[in-house]
Amino acid sequence: MPMSNTLSLATRLRAMDDADLTQALRDRGIAASGIKDFFDLAEAFLDRASIQQTLTRLDRQTLAVLATIGQLTEESGPPTAADVAARLESITGVSPGAESIAARTAVATTLLLLEAESRRFAAYDSVREQLRSWPAFGLPGLVELATGTAPAALEPVPDVDRRFIDRLGAERAFAATTAITELLAEIEREPARELAKGGVALPDSKRLANAMAVDLESVATFLAVADRAALVARQAGSWMITEQGGSWLLESTGRRWAVLVSAWFDRLPADIRQLLGERTHALWGQGLRGYVDWLYPAGGDWMDDRITVYTRDAELLGITANQAPTGPGTLLLAEGVGAAQAAMTALLPAEVEQVYLQHDLSVVAPGPLTPRVDARLRTIADVESRALASSYRVSTSSVNRAMASGETAESMLEFLRGISLTGIPQPLDYLIAEASARYGLVRVGPVDEPGSAALTYLRSDDEHLLGTIMVDQNLSALSFGRRGRNQLLSRFSLDVVFWSLSDARYPVAAENDAGEIVSLRRQRTAKVSSAAAADPVAALIERLRLGGAAEGDETGQAWLMRQLDVAIKARAGLTVSVTMPNGSVVDYQLEPTSVAGGRLRARDKKSAIERTLPLSSIAGIGPAL
Repeated sequence: MPMSNTLSLATRLRAMDDADLTQALRDRGIAASGIKDFFDLAEAFLDRASIQQTLTRLDRQTLAVLATIGQLTEESGPPTAADVAARLESITGVSPGAESIAARTAVATTLLLLEAESRRFAAYDSVREQLRSWPAFGLPGLVELATGTAPAALEPVPDVDRRFIDRLGAERAFAATTAITELLAEIEREPARELAKGGVALPDSKRLANAMAVDLESVATFLAVADRAALVARQAGSWMITEQGGSWLLESTGRRWAVLVSAWFDRLPADIRQLLGERTHALWGQGLRGYVDWLYPAGGDWMDDRITVYTRDAELLGITANQAPTGPGTLLLAEGVGAAQAAMTALLPAEVEQVYLQHDLSVVAPGPLTPRVDARLRTIADVESRALASSYRVSTSSVNRAMASGETAESMLEFLRGISLTGIPQPLDYLIAEASARYGLVRVGPVDEPGSAALTYLRSDDEHLLGTIMVDQNLSALSFGRRGRNQLLSRFSLDVVFWSLSDARYPVAAENDAGEIVSLRRQRTAKVSSAAAADPVAALIERLRLGGAAEGDETGQAWLMRQLDVAIKARAGLTVSVTMPNGSVVDYQLEPTSVAGGRLRARDKKSAIERTLPLSSIAGIGPAL
């Protein structure tokens, strides 16, 4: 790589503010490993593989402008926007317009593929070389980029009953929203472990698939949709519900759908969003894929996978049905999320607040329950099936769980009477009474003894029950030890012991130091701030600033030495600004050969002599003119 490129870009990177530098690093996907200073960073940006990866994500028009700048730079030096427009017009017969050129060059400059100075643009050598090599790999050259004709983007939707498309889309929207609701409820109860190589651990995937009533392969898809909407987050190696996810569970079905769709819409690339918005009555099949392949000629698998995800999720969420936009999907693209939500809400089944309580302890809802009723009912009963008519079941363990969260027999019966269309069946009344009478038969509390290795005690007057807990293999990890006839000790925290016993369906209650029963709630929510890992980009910028700040003689001298060292190794020319004894500054066109004893030795290209200059007199260094 010629030194002029590396030095120029390193200087440019060093002068950028942190916000712009952060954005450039993220946009280009530069890894922080192995980068010690701004010269290393410049070389990473100029790496041919990094350049190619960036080019794959540029549309055809931007690539044509970039290739034109590269060609003109090689022919006559950095061109102006007018020069670029004139060259493209000579190729296509149509002027691209000043606004189009300005927009394309702004994108390329932000991605650090171009330098812009004095209204002229110069493509870095590695960018020009990469684009020049494209035809050898079957990718379009400048003429093909500029003259290629776009295929018919999308096929018109056949003349079918639009009500069928909308009905199918609404069914899919309801099914997806229901599945993600169950996903959040299940990982709120117990987080799902993420494997180091990616993906949810198989036991957790099976557990989630069972709760969501979907096949195993669909779990990852729904998890990705929830993640995109910030309803879940990874924390400490596990997927957990976020605070936003907890709030989402309390929204109506229509609002839940709108949140998922809004996240999909916000991530949709602007050009694809515009394309679909202009053709809201067209199929999203092979025509869309063919158009995208043309628009991003180097996109390859990356762009193909991207379109696959968006079209897959559009079908999943009812934005499309059988590749045809639904009514809400059309409104989403044309008018935004608010209009789409109103249209989809009208298509979704109406929410209800009344249920049938059965003698077999099941609870049947004749339609989707309102969030308020559903959330409260879930504390008392376990979900058995979720569809238009959902069913729940009350059990001893579910009543124990409800009482642990603060419910009483009276509060549960009052709530159930308020929502029941059939009164309170006698078996249900008996179960709640019996479970409440047994609740607290086992008590858990904190050990407050200095020097004790135990954190939690477990006590009960029922010695037989304590013995059962001691030999329960599902609780063996808690490492219980006996202390007297009526007490066990564990080195685990109260929360861990309590919820382990509760999940194992023991009548356990938590108590304070005074022996009073207290309610507990699982704290399973991932904070967005704590869920995010340390930012490697921010750490890299901080390291570069500390090692390459302009302040201080020592730091400035290190920056100067790094520039000269790279120039000597590359045998590259520099413009060296030297402060003369009278205070004036003189620029020399030099090719550095060595640095020793605080002095620079270099060949003066213009005078054909060797100069020796004290480093202390060098005011600055720049690319050779």
